[in-house]
Amino acid sequence: MKWHHVAENWPAFYEAIIDKWPAADEAELDEIDGDQRRFLRYIAEIEGMERDEAREDIREWLAGEIPSDVVMDEMHDGVSIRNSSKYVGEGEDEYDDDARFGDDDQDDD
Repeated sequence: MKWHHVAENWPAFYEAIIDKWPAADEAELDEIDGDQRRFLRYIAEIEGMERDEAREDIREWLAGEIPSDVVMDEMHDGVSIRNSSKYVGEGEDEYDDDARFGDDDQDDD
């Protein structure tokens, strides 16, 4: 993901940030308000790291996927659906309605 995804949806990333850096505090994150430099300084401070170490830690975190509940637009949804195809069994279609999820062993009526 790119930093602009994080900055544009800052509060939606709180849970992911706290999962990665448990010492992070929501009130402090409110103050940072998506500012990348302030976030870098904050992570370095709470983790007891040098800024270069914190920068690398953040870079690794950004290399992950955008949490599905963060970006909710049709373009991103389509990409996510296509990417999910690697988890769909042979003969199934990733675009099928998943209302019947878990009933693969049942015959269609």
